[in-house]
Amino acid sequence: MSIDTITAVRITEHGGIDQLTLVDQPVPTTRPGEVLVRVVASSINPVDCKTRAWTGMGPELPATLGWDLAGIVVESTVAEFATGDRVIAASAQVATARGTWAELVALPARLLAAAPRSVSLAEAATLPLAGLTAAQGLDHLGLPTGSRVLVIGAIGGVARLFVQLALLAGHEVDGVVSRAEHVAAGKELGLGTVVTELEELGPRRYDAVFDSAGVHPGDTLVPGGPYLSISDDPLPDLPGARGMGIQEDGAGLARLADLVDAGSLRLRVAERFALRDIRAAHQRFEAGGLVGKVVIEF
Repeated sequence: MSIDTITAVRITEHGGIDQLTLVDQPVPTTRPGEVLVRVVASSINPVDCKTRAWTGMGPELPATLGWDLAGIVVESTVAEFATGDRVIAASAQVATARGTWAELVALPARLLAAAPRSVSLAEAATLPLAGLTAAQGLDHLGLPTGSRVLVIGAIGGVARLFVQLALLAGHEVDGVVSRAEHVAAGKELGLGTVVTELEELGPRRYDAVFDSAGVHPGDTLVPGGPYLSISDDPLPDLPGARGMGIQEDGAGLARLADLVDAGSLRLRVAERFALRDIRAAHQRFEAGGLVGKVVIEF
């Protein structure tokens, strides 16, 4: 990196992992209300792969990818953040074209929060998008304390945080995982019952279902119970079925960071890759089977 340019991950057209290219681009200009951050780490989310692969969708090309950010403030136009502060953020790259996979990123201060003090920035990079999705999903369900909740795809990046937040909220939480070797990881999260097949669960047992894998819940829901999916798969034909969108939210991130520092929310890195190995990182992410997130280190 020179004083005039930075390295970023960009695509010029949609397609496979070969479309991911490291390019030099100008240092971003910091406008009023924005903060310039030196990115230390990010993580891969399903939306990153979908944005790369989509045709005719997403931001105008060429585009810098990435939603998550953990790094150090190098320039600030607001009083809330100062040079040297450790911060995290989630940027809605598809809608705003503000991708985070670059050595320096300028973002509105309202998207930022102080990074958790008790973990490394690499670990903190796993929190922003997954954590906000989990927290907003739980809010969308609006369940009374003590509800019985089933989480499908229970150890995925979002779902494992949802499980922890739901348990903190006083709910009874069970999970469905895709592989027998993941049952132990589900138990470690605090799930009550962990199964690999829905048929192992009793009918009409759950007040709500949170689905991260696009799986029909069968007869596990009580009549009219809410089913919330974060998958792009078609919603099942159920009265309470709905999807959700994600809102950028620095204040929400700050609350999640506090939970991490309190030891109430555990983060997990599955594998780490250097920025130069971005294609290998995507290949590993898309192979699946991970317990934890894939982190990119700058």
